[in-house]
Amino acid sequence: MSRGDVYLSEKESRRVYVMERLMEGVVTVKEASCVLGLSERQIKRLKAGVKERGIAALAHGNRGRKPKHATPKEVKEAIVGFAVGKYHGASYQHMSELMKEHDGIFVSAKTVGRILKEASIPNKHTHKAPRRRRTRNRMSMEGMLVQCDASPHDWLEGRCSKLCLHGAIDDATGKVFGLYFRPNEDLLGYLHVLKQMVEDYGVPRSIYSDGHSIFFSPKGDKLSIEEELKGERVKLTQFGEVLNQLGITHIKARSPQAKGRIERLWETLQSRLIVELRIANISSMDDANDFLCGFKKRFNGRFAVKAEDKEQAFRASPGVDSLHKIICIKSYRKASNGSTISYEGNTYQLLDCRGRVVPLKPKSTVCVTRHLDGSLGALYSGDYFKLKAISNDTDKKAIQGEDIENKAKPRGKYKPPTDHPWRRSINNTIRYYKNKKSYPMNDELRETYAP
Repeated sequence: MSRGDVYLSEKESRRVYVMERLMEGVVTVKEASCVLGLSERQIKRLKAGVKERGIAALAHGNRGRKPKHATPKEVKEAIVGFAVGKYHGASYQHMSELMKEHDGIFVSAKTVGRILKEASIPNKHTHKAPRRRRTRNRMSMEGMLVQCDASPHDWLEGRCSKLCLHGAIDDATGKVFGLYFRPNEDLLGYLHVLKQMVEDYGVPRSIYSDGHSIFFSPKGDKLSIEEELKGERVKLTQFGEVLNQLGITHIKARSPQAKGRIERLWETLQSRLIVELRIANISSMDDANDFLCGFKKRFNGRFAVKAEDKEQAFRASPGVDSLHKIICIKSYRKASNGSTISYEGNTYQLLDCRGRVVPLKPKSTVCVTRHLDGSLGALYSGDYFKLKAISNDTDKKAIQGEDIENKAKPRGKYKPPTDHPWRRSINNTIRYYKNKKSYPMNDELRETYAP
């Protein structure tokens, strides 16, 4: 409503109507006080203001005045530019943190949201009402339960091929224990995450994962009752063997919701990590893995919470050498007659700590270990040995005991001596026919069987 050049709200228009009746003497000060919900003293002040300045006295005193804490126009334009530029895809909260860290702009997440809504920029991170499920309390101690999973995604936004991020998060604190990029979800990615966790924190009590064949054998649920009664067991996977050696209990999750903590972690990282990788201009998998170390510390400082129990469930980590031999990919080979093994198209021999060749029993089993740094080793008879590659056929023959230089010369045609039993019988036959003079002998035959 407007009166001349004065624009009034509904509340103020109501006051104008009552005050006009008051000025005309239709209502009293007490009646006006009851209708407007104001004190009689305030009604008298408003009446005096109307007499002095007219209806404008009923408008709020701050009308038309710019608030001192209002966001400057330049800052609003910068926020809109960041939202469609280098920070696009970030949530309101994350964008507020990034501007504070990189641009020196200190505004709250709510202010960012209000400005972007005014600019008609939609928020990609709206949350829908979750499906109701039975809640499970957090574990009481850090390291009691660790959730593992991997998330394939276009983490580098086309600057590199799609990558798969492997991760582990603590159930009690929400602390991220390990992150590692690989081209696909594989054993090597999970071993890197496990190594980060064990080196930085220790050996956890249990690990919670889905039923991927990396974690559990696909034949795990196919044993019959008779086979179970006979004591038959499904072989552990490579990852399962590593956990067994470290003494970690492996628990299988029956649904994604059961390991909801790490599922929500992927949602958060797909918002925050992508933006920070873009800001750091990361365009390769190796650089992204190097970046994760510092990012993990900042993330835990921002989102990790304290556990209910101050004590930790971690056990002490094995020594560096022991951990190096446990967390690796193992393959089994049969030894040849020349104390060598074949692995990935190459031939190797085992060397002890003094560099001497280790003799192998033919057809004995040798465990070849490929470590996370790419080096190779071997386990034989409970001991660990280094591997030496054999580059050519000459080395292979030398190891098998064949002396190339002293190789025996090919044997010529054997001619028995004259007193050999074979020669005696032939000579007697020749003499017999000579005496008979009835057997025709040519020169070649005489020369061959001459005494």
